Amino acid sequence: MRSRTITIPVDPQTARAYGAAGDEAKRKIQVLLSLWLRELSVGEPESLKKVMEEAGREAQARGLTPEKLDSLLKGA
Repeated sequence: MRSRTITIPVDPQTARAYGAAGDEAKRKIQVLLSLWLRELSVGEPESLKKVMEEAGREAQARGLTPEKLDSLLKGA
């Protein structure tokens, strides 16, 4: 599948955290966002909570731990 780039406004702290993240962390964030947006556009709209729970399960399956997520969110 070919990738396309989109632009999404975020607050400065989030932008810094993403910019400081390593390549693997950025890839995981991109996968999570892609899954969430795809879920919103296909079939019946699901609740945000359900989509976020599914994204969380996918992230855990791919190795994202609560500690890694906390570190990403803090910009470490």
